[in-house]
Amino acid sequence: MYKNFFRLRENPFNVNPDPRYIFPTAAMQSALAGLTYGIETRKGFLLLTGEVGTGKTTLLNRLLDWLRERRVATAFVFNTRITTSQLFDFILNDFEIPCDSRMKSQAVMRLNQWLLERYRAGQTAVIIVDEAQNLSFEVLEEIRLLTNLETSQEKLLQIVLSGQPELDEKLQAPQLRQLLQRITLRLKTTPLTLEEMHGYILERLRIAGATGDPIFSPEAMDAVHRHSRGIPRVANLVCEHALITAYVENQRPVLVAHVDEASHEYHFDRLEPTVAPRPFAEPRRTTASDALLTQLLDRLRDEVRAKESGGDKP
Repeated sequence: MYKNFFRLRENPFNVNPDPRYIFPTAAMQSALAGLTYGIETRKGFLLLTGEVGTGKTTLLNRLLDWLRERRVATAFVFNTRITTSQLFDFILNDFEIPCDSRMKSQAVMRLNQWLLERYRAGQTAVIIVDEAQNLSFEVLEEIRLLTNLETSQEKLLQIVLSGQPELDEKLQAPQLRQLLQRITLRLKTTPLTLEEMHGYILERLRIAGATGDPIFSPEAMDAVHRHSRGIPRVANLVCEHALITAYVENQRPVLVAHVDEASHEYHFDRLEPTVAPRPFAEPRRTTASDALLTQLLDRLRDEVRAKESGGDKP
């Protein structure tokens, strides 16, 4: 109802994980580059963790787009309160692998045969598991066993586990120590800084069609960061409600009072402060892997710019 008033084509603060709206902070770009690097180099097991609402699922959707553009076979497990048999049902269904038997051993043999055929054709396959903190120990162990599908040199299957910080804690359990040892890359999403929050709000407005006069005052964007503690999902809810309030009052741009009211409405003004963790605790030596990661990050930036300009993919 406020789109015409603010001259927007669409809702800029929809909470759905739309990859078009991914905001390329340094942490987000590093995580995406790490995922693509790990998959391209067949690292096997990748781990993505982050607080609720920091963009993990949006990042995974962007990764899925990237994989589909390259015609990489993917299985996306999003319902994680499942049994081991249901896990194989999800995987075989997404990979479109026919299997008449309901026996797990037959499913594993059929999956292994299919993976070997893809490997000989120079192709790979990726399983992405979202909300992995909800997986039982039994299912997590079954996922670990899938990494035994390999040649003498490389993993046949690439697996991305994504979840909340509780997943890190779960992986410390003694019964999962073998899985923990197989994780080759650990990646994180983080809350936005104040500067990033300004950029985040402005970029979402731009994608939604904003032009001309400001829609949020700088002070209002400061307030969004303060109330949301840098969590993008919370910021979306606050901004959405603030836009509605400003529209009802026929006020443009959105003011601090509108943001404060929205935050109070959702009780976000009662949240404890969240401190954004640093990507690295201390400087690291540059390695060959770091250099390749940087190249991949540059390539991803080039692809984004090419898409925005309507040009061909690099």
